[in-house]
Amino acid sequence: MQFLIYIIVYPFLWLISILPFRLLYAFSDVLYFFIYRVFGYRKKTVVGNLNLVFPDKDEKEIKRITKKFYHHLCDMMVEAIKSLTISEAEMKKRFTFTNVELMQNIENRDRSIVLMCAHYGSWEWIFILQTYIKSRGNAVYKRIENKYFDRLVKRIRAKYNSHLITTKETIPVLTELQKQGVTTVNGFVSDQNPRPWKAFLWTEFMGIKVPVHTGAEMLAKRLDMTVVFFKVKRLKRGYYETSFVTLAENPKEYADYEITEMFLRLVEEQIYEAPEYYLWTHKRWKYKDRSPEDYK
Repeated sequence: MQFLIYIIVYPFLWLISILPFRLLYAFSDVLYFFIYRVFGYRKKTVVGNLNLVFPDKDEKEIKRITKKFYHHLCDMMVEAIKSLTISEAEMKKRFTFTNVELMQNIENRDRSIVLMCAHYGSWEWIFILQTYIKSRGNAVYKRIENKYFDRLVKRIRAKYNSHLITTKETIPVLTELQKQGVTTVNGFVSDQNPRPWKAFLWTEFMGIKVPVHTGAEMLAKRLDMTVVFFKVKRLKRGYYETSFVTLAENPKEYADYEITEMFLRLVEEQIYEAPEYYLWTHKRWKYKDRSPEDYK
């Protein structure tokens, strides 16, 4: 059944991916109409999240952010599909870096990197970074249930020396690469909602206390990797600019969870600046009325 679904769906994805950008975004507009206006995909969650973290904004402003968010969400969906066939030159034109030399300088010191980001702006095309550096790229991800689509996503990333590894694979894979003397850049989307009974840290995010993932910081300390945050700014439709910020050159020198707190504050800055580009469909604050004691 998985293969049948794949051979039915893949040709449509490929056809969408070869559309010129003008038509691609026209398709995104159609997608927006159905996702937002017809089906209202997770609209209750989106509006609830926005009202929760922006209590001072009125209904009109919340609606404006909501609509802009859904437009951006649909753009990200078609941009992910475009990854199937987009050329390296086109991606470099549309996903640029203001200070890639920061990454290169760390690499030149034979340091591996933990690269932290959030579900903000666009993270689909970040793997083009691999064309500017020599280190092996790894991205921690959740395996797609359909094994054929999972292989497809891995194949797309592999074009630029990027590799997808699951959470369970992270420590053994990166430990072995370190033993082999391979420098790596390891991407973590670190603003997800962890299972509260497994969370080591509960802290405020957008003014609300929630459980927080600390795996990126723990891994950096365990394997002595420099921690870098990448900030994505949407310039205009289909164009993004990324800047890198060093959070910790030597992470072992920092108190536990200090790096994670620094990361969260930078994510908040992005969200306050342009909230429509954050992924509001996730139930990020579902445990807001709980505490660590509830799970002891």
